[in-house]
Amino acid sequence: MVLTADYHTHTVYSDGKNTVAENVARADELGLKELAITEHGYSHRFRGIKRAETEKWLSEIEEAKKTAKVRVLRGMENNIRGVSGLCDYTEKDYENFDLYLAGIHVVIRYEHFSDRKLGWGGWMRSYFHVKPSASYIKETTKAFVNTVKRNPVDIVTHLNYLCFADALEVAKCCADYGTYLEISSKKPHLSDDELSDIVQKTEVRFLINSDAHAVARIGDEKLAAEQIGRVGVPPDRIDNIDGKLPVFRFAAFKERM
Repeated sequence: MVLTADYHTHTVYSDGKNTVAENVARADELGLKELAITEHGYSHRFRGIKRAETEKWLSEIEEAKKTAKVRVLRGMENNIRGVSGLCDYTEKDYENFDLYLAGIHVVIRYEHFSDRKLGWGGWMRSYFHVKPSASYIKETTKAFVNTVKRNPVDIVTHLNYLCFADALEVAKCCADYGTYLEISSKKPHLSDDELSDIVQKTEVRFLINSDAHAVARIGDEKLAAEQIGRVGVPPDRIDNIDGKLPVFRFAAFKERM
């Protein structure tokens, strides 16, 4: 299994350690066909890219693309800001980006005070090893489902990392709307049982991403490959390996606007 593209990487504009140019140069060294620069979203209080920095970030990407062999995509790991499915992008932002990622994070500006349970509730339960309540799982699942339904999301990132949702229901929704599920090579998120259930009971498609915060990890698929091997995820369900490239929902949506 050889990774063709990496659609989840960060730079110094969010909480990464390297520049845009350094990420692109590393992708070229690896021979990747596509690389996405995907900073944390605007609503992240400490680790997100700032709106005022967007123009400079875009300029650095355009400069790097001039000499790059890899196709560079402009993306954002949008924060899911509430049960309603509100994310960081507005329609005015769409022209600046090629890719739409979305996931749950902790220290963000939530839509409503009560929405803090999505991030903080999961973090607290994970930290103290407390079993999540049925009501919490229901609300978190609703947040993921509403996000996919409300927005042209390409990739749901690290589902169930420091949060707890019904992974099968989220996967079913992703399959219905043409959204990929990420198998992260940075951190465990879906259990083997959850991933096995998803593979067997849905037609959702997958992408392996590094979630790299430093150039040394760009293109890394080791952790994901180990889990895929244990669970037996069919290679034909993974769309960024062995020469394959995915077809993204966000790009198609923008063409119809």
